Amino acid sequence: MASDPTSGQDDAAIDAELVVAMARGDREALSRLYERHAGILLGLAMRIVRDRREAEDLLHDVFLEAWRSAKDFDPNRGRVRTWLAIRMRSRALDLQKSARVSRNAGDAGLDVLVDDSEGASPDHARVRAALAELGPDQRRVLELAYFEGLSCTEIAARVDIPVGTVKSRIAAGLDRLRNGMSPARRSEKS
Repeated sequence: MASDPTSGQDDAAIDAELVVAMARGDREALSRLYERHAGILLGLAMRIVRDRREAEDLLHDVFLEAWRSAKDFDPNRGRVRTWLAIRMRSRALDLQKSARVSRNAGDAGLDVLVDDSEGASPDHARVRAALAELGPDQRRVLELAYFEGLSCTEIAARVDIPVGTVKSRIAAGLDRLRNGMSPARRSEKS
């Protein structure tokens, strides 16, 4: 068995190497990237479109798109995980807004994104802790903005609050998430 060249590296570096290998046509790299991120991306798609078959189709499409555009990925612009999640969110919102999928309000929230599976990312506990720090008002406006793709005006109409309040809650919620995930905060909690 050959040694794994990515052993001992952090997740972001491993992902970046896998995308570089995909750009060279390495199908095993695509398979490994899929194994690393399919669960969280499927959860994201399920939260938005609320239909497993549609979410699985989106997952396939996102990885096919990643395969095709691997050569265009720039690690200086962000992490692979973020690159994939943005693609998934965009495709899911497009589908959700199309005539094929009706809106289906549910109680699930941002916590659905947290992958409880064995071998979850090292960020798992930090993400869960940062999400738990959000108040219900901040969480709700972020869910509507992120998962349903609503504008501030649409959110204000949906929850019957002023647009300025929506903007304030979004800014405060994002700030709390950012602070909860910051490197300084991670070292404090270690």
